Amino acid sequence: MESRSTERTSILRSVDWVVVLLYLLLVIGGAISIYAASYDFDNANIFSFDEFSGKQIRWIGFSFVLGFVLLLIDKRMYETYAYPIYFAVVVLLMVTIAIAPNIKGSHSWLVMGSMSLQPAEFGKFATALALAKLFSGYNFSLNSKKINYVKALAIIGLPIVLILAQNETGSALVYLSLMFVLYREGMSGLVLFAFVFAIVIFVVSVKYTASAVLGMPSGEFVVFILIDLAMVAIAAFFSKSVFAARNLAIWFIFAGIVIAGLAEIGGVELPGFATMLGVTVAGMLYCLYEIFKSHCSRLVMPIIVAGASLAFMMSVNYVFNKALQPHQQTRIKVSLGIEDDPLKAGYNVNQAKIAIGSGGLSGKGFLNGTQTKLKYVPEQHTDFIFCTIGEEEGFIGSTITIILFLILILRIIAIAERQPTPFGRVYAYCVASYLIFHLCINIGMVIGLCPVIGIPLPFFSYGGSSLWGFTALLFIMLRIDASRKEFRNY
Repeated sequence: MESRSTERTSILRSVDWVVVLLYLLLVIGGAISIYAASYDFDNANIFSFDEFSGKQIRWIGFSFVLGFVLLLIDKRMYETYAYPIYFAVVVLLMVTIAIAPNIKGSHSWLVMGSMSLQPAEFGKFATALALAKLFSGYNFSLNSKKINYVKALAIIGLPIVLILAQNETGSALVYLSLMFVLYREGMSGLVLFAFVFAIVIFVVSVKYTASAVLGMPSGEFVVFILIDLAMVAIAAFFSKSVFAARNLAIWFIFAGIVIAGLAEIGGVELPGFATMLGVTVAGMLYCLYEIFKSHCSRLVMPIIVAGASLAFMMSVNYVFNKALQPHQQTRIKVSLGIEDDPLKAGYNVNQAKIAIGSGGLSGKGFLNGTQTKLKYVPEQHTDFIFCTIGEEEGFIGSTITIILFLILILRIIAIAERQPTPFGRVYAYCVASYLIFHLCINIGMVIGLCPVIGIPLPFFSYGGSSLWGFTALLFIMLRIDASRKEFRNY
């Protein structure tokens, strides 16, 4: 008994209390913000379980107990049972698809009496544990075998597929943030570039369709130019000499001058899509020629990137019009400025902007926000909680909130880098990636930079599932980190 007590005392001494303090500050700030967002003039008791603030405080109490229990569990248990925990959550996600009721169009909530839980939130720490377990395998390296990429992507992709089947797109997209973990562990930067480039192609292709260049949508014309520029840049990076990239650039410039001359000066009507496709394919064939001539196999990369980009560009219209639901299409169009729907799809964002803008530098003061108190902003205690902070605490309060999150994220990255094992490092980077994604997307959608996809602000948005999920993420990481000295001594 005495040895167990000594061990628990040692663990508590080794815990990173900076992270714990930041967690407490954010959780308390979240409870106060929820109270402000859902303030009822007739029932102003913050501890009342009939109010969102009282319910959140109850969730916070449970979270404190959960965090303390997670700290007491042996670190080796997390590593030993990482895969069973992952598969248990996967089964829970499958069950959710079958039995969850339809709530606002999604089947993602398990209702048990007066309590509702969203298993997708618990899938985050389960996926992080499984991914960390994979990378902690004996002599495991992401680039040693191609099958290792398949294993890592399968661990990430399975929850995404199941959550998409629940019609919960926002929660599924969060798991894509784990691509940054793969990049940290050796994934080629070209893959990350391709991921970002695909987003750029999608946005440009969807946004610029009203105007035309050479008889084709201007968005597709711009995408062709971006693909050609990417080919030149990648060729310059991967080729042994500058000549291949230089000649490729000269070809694109020459083709552009000829096309512009024929279209503007000569008045020749060119089939725009076929012309631009021909120019790009000619560039790909030149790279293929250089591969056989100079024996530079790396020039296959511009060909692959260009081919994949062309295929993706041609599929954008189908994906946007057939794969996405009408309300998702509308939200994207409003976010990109294609449509203006201030009374329907754009209502939440417009009201949130008004609320944040009205806060000014120092805000209107606690409980003095008119936009929030008069309920102009729907869902202001959940996904749009940040507008309450912006209105009542102003630019200063919003900045302090963001700084606290940034300090927490930087601290987690520092914890990740000091881990003596791949298991601890990968898990901590998963936690950081989740937080970065949630912070950027939530604040981005509140101020109109991102489509509204239902991403909560960690520790602030109302909900027990989200709070429990992030509490589990953080405190499992803290328990793993608390054992780092024991590992080194061993």
